Amino acid sequence: VIRPEPCGVCGSRIRFGKTAIKCCQCQLLLHNKCREHCPGPCAPRPRHHSWPCEGVLADFAPSTPPLVPALVVQCVTEVEMRGLTETGLYRVPGAEQLVREWKRRLLRAGGALPALSSVTDIHVVCGVLKDFLRGLKEPLVTFGLHPAFLRAADILDDAACDTALRHLVSKLPPANRDTLAFLMMHLLRVSCSPDCKMDVLNLSRVFGPTLVGHSSANPTPLAIMEDTPRQCKVVARLLSLPHDFWKGFVGTEQENLVPV
Repeated sequence: VIRPEPCGVCGSRIRFGKTAIKCCQCQLLLHNKCREHCPGPCAPRPRHHSWPCEGVLADFAPSTPPLVPALVVQCVTEVEMRGLTETGLYRVPGAEQLVREWKRRLLRAGGALPALSSVTDIHVVCGVLKDFLRGLKEPLVTFGLHPAFLRAADILDDAACDTALRHLVSKLPPANRDTLAFLMMHLLRVSCSPDCKMDVLNLSRVFGPTLVGHSSANPTPLAIMEDTPRQCKVVARLLSLPHDFWKGFVGTEQENLVPV
């Protein structure tokens, strides 16, 4: 179990990392101990449709909060389980062919994701996450709010900068806001790992272009040149916001999404 769900028999939650039984016809999920009490017969559900190859973040988000796509949750979960001792996490590239193949498999699977535990190189998992975020039609900060995020990060007074960024984060579409919060909490944990040697500055250089991007889908060469250092500044400033601010968006479900 990656994301905790209630047992279809006893109703209590099946927690992260536990083994469960799922009916291949109706998708009913049960504790192992509840198998003998399983109701029947079942009614098959329609097949799960795969995700689109590209789209805005909301196209991949679940219908109930926190609105973080399962692909993002699974990649982050895998990285936090076995990647926090890897030097250069997110900076060291994974094999490009494997990254493309696993991204394709995850998108084709939709919500029923195959386990990433079989991916030997954790840098491939990191690559899948980065490639998914880069492939969105619109960056997490959105085209409309992009200029405002850049201006807010340029504010010299730290308190005023934090206030402006908090306000802008709250204006993001719900799926973008929840996913940004989820990723910021994850990157803060990565930055605190001495083995990774990926401090806030290093992480902001890696994720600036991915999370902030540009104000349009087809930026001019001049815009690309001017935006790049400012993208990094935005992510560094976002990572300076306190953990509790981000936790407020994903709520108590954070412990259910990612092992702490």
